Amino acid sequence: MDVVWALDADPAAARTFRENFPQASFHEGDVDALKVEDLKREMDKHPDCLTLFCGCAPCQPFTKQQTQKKQDDPRRHLLLSFARFVEAVKPDFIFVENVPGVQKDQGGNDSPFAQFLAIIDRLGYHYDKPGTVVAAQDYGAAQIRHRFIFLASKHGIAKIPDATHGPGKTPYRTVRDAIADLPPIEAGESYDDPEHRITCHRVAALSAKNLARIQAPPPGGGGRVDWPAKSGLRLKCHTRMRTNADKKKQKHSGHTDVCGRLWWDRPSTGLTTRCISYSNGRFGHPEQDRAISVREAARIQGFPDTFEFVGSLNDQAKQVGNAVPVPMAKAVGEEFFRLARSKKRGAA
Repeated sequence: MDVVWALDADPAAARTFRENFPQASFHEGDVDALKVEDLKREMDKHPDCLTLFCGCAPCQPFTKQQTQKKQDDPRRHLLLSFARFVEAVKPDFIFVENVPGVQKDQGGNDSPFAQFLAIIDRLGYHYDKPGTVVAAQDYGAAQIRHRFIFLASKHGIAKIPDATHGPGKTPYRTVRDAIADLPPIEAGESYDDPEHRITCHRVAALSAKNLARIQAPPPGGGGRVDWPAKSGLRLKCHTRMRTNADKKKQKHSGHTDVCGRLWWDRPSTGLTTRCISYSNGRFGHPEQDRAISVREAARIQGFPDTFEFVGSLNDQAKQVGNAVPVPMAKAVGEEFFRLARSKKRGAA
């Protein structure tokens, strides 16, 4: 499968893509500003090939972590911007990925995905289910990450890939499997060894207070719930009270993963765009007194060490956190290959 064209409005993501796929054309800009004729011109460079369109719109308008979603958020409709090109070009295969909330959007039949599905139906595409929530760890990613995926095809029914890992199958891939062999580094340090393809092993610095926080619990999965009550390490938000259904005051128990270490022998918690920040989730190294590095996060997502990330430390973390887990993407790709082989033509 040859990657031949891509689009993103983020400059750092654009630089990373060009670094890793120099043979592909890249359009850096807003999808709403792209003309259908411009994309068709790129498609004309690859005649007689089967085509796959992948669309992953920003998840923020649909994620449960975004507590103040706005119905007028312009990002809500980017899936329909993607549909504009599907409708014009009619690719052989379509893959859409997002957070589970995209199919539960409050818009009902007027929600972006409902409108997108209506377009797919009108164009005569085949699909197994109108979207399914799958778990990345079921396909070999070393993290617990639930995502909504939708596959459609013009050449038979595109099926949701069967799980390859889990009970009765290949054991889940763990944090230890993914990162244990990387060289130890301290908070704020960077380790680069291009000769052995170890790059982007960069770690954010820690404040003195956060260093004390990560050192307080025992290694191997400890977190803020293990901090001594009178240590001065807890924030007010960690101990605030809330009113329950019976109108009684109780301690707020949410966000217990914040300031936590990963467990060696479990898959990671789901990575976010702040996955190298100790105070933004369970992103602490299992043993070393620091958050995980960009390279460690990338390995947890399934990226090979040959894949380079470009930009600031935060830019790189954002790219890793936004990515589709590589093993899950591979499983989806193999399903499209199954359908493509029946056509006995090339694939682009």
